[in-house]
Amino acid sequence: MSHSQKNKSAIGLDIGTSRIVAAFPKEDNQFEFRSELNCFVSFPASKLTESVLKREKIPHTVGATDIVVHGNESVRFADLLQIETRRPMNRGHINPAEPESLNVIREIVASLLGSPGGGRQVCFSVPAAPAGAQDSLTYHEASVRQVLTEMGYQARPINEGLAVIYAELEASNYTGVGISCGGGLCNVCLAYLAVPVLNFSLAKAGDYIDASAASVTGERANSIRMLKEHDFHLNGASADKIQQALTVYYDDMIQTLISGLKDAFAAARATSKLGRPVPLVLSGGTVVPQGFRERFETSLADSGLALPISEVLVAENPLHSTAKGALISALSEG
Repeated sequence: MSHSQKNKSAIGLDIGTSRIVAAFPKEDNQFEFRSELNCFVSFPASKLTESVLKREKIPHTVGATDIVVHGNESVRFADLLQIETRRPMNRGHINPAEPESLNVIREIVASLLGSPGGGRQVCFSVPAAPAGAQDSLTYHEASVRQVLTEMGYQARPINEGLAVIYAELEASNYTGVGISCGGGLCNVCLAYLAVPVLNFSLAKAGDYIDASAASVTGERANSIRMLKEHDFHLNGASADKIQQALTVYYDDMIQTLISGLKDAFAAARATSKLGRPVPLVLSGGTVVPQGFRERFETSLADSGLALPISEVLVAENPLHSTAKGALISALSEG
């Protein structure tokens, strides 16, 4: 697979529960990334507030009675108003409890991609079905495709775990395990020579850690998430109540993920036919804290996994990996 940039207008799009990330090709096989948090807040509309938001260039939409501020700026408003942000997506899928979901996703994507589509190719990420279930992803995938098509793009989906493999495992000819630990889901894919052999998802991920730690510390999940991504590390013990709670729920998530890997690979006959150990790469915002790889690798070594792993890697930039892989896929098809 080549990173050929014959289709310079191609775009990779990671439609994540926590963030939406867009990847664009640059010269010399380099990439440009833009991201916005996939969340919003709303408050009563007023002409004065609307004019000030316009003046400050804060992304927002105005409804009949409410103003909706979306993306990164919504977190500041949530902190000031002492409320939680609202989420267009839940557990990797469009949130049916939020009537504004598709409108907010459309606005965030438009702010990231800029000008109308003009027929440009967009490859967008979709989650895998949960392990042991055949849940339909039809509504989520079709809804995102419709949003992009209405904006003038030629849209094509890619499994999130496979996108991670495309982004990070070129050295092994795209053979190995890609894991994206995001907000709503941990997505797992095993591929052989860029062909997906097995993929599944687990619902215990970043949001689970945030909500669980918030419930035992009295903090808001917003605050927990920001601390987790910027100041938290998994190295050693801590007397701090929030750090301790995060460590407990991180360990729980890691054990659940490894248990899911063990069950899925034990049930898949194909894993015994690969013939050699394969690399495993970790990506997504949940793997950002220092010490995550070491914690995961130690637990993995004790698991008796049916698939031999040659090394455990962390993506070069865990927050950009899925969008980068989606772009590589778009470029290869261009």
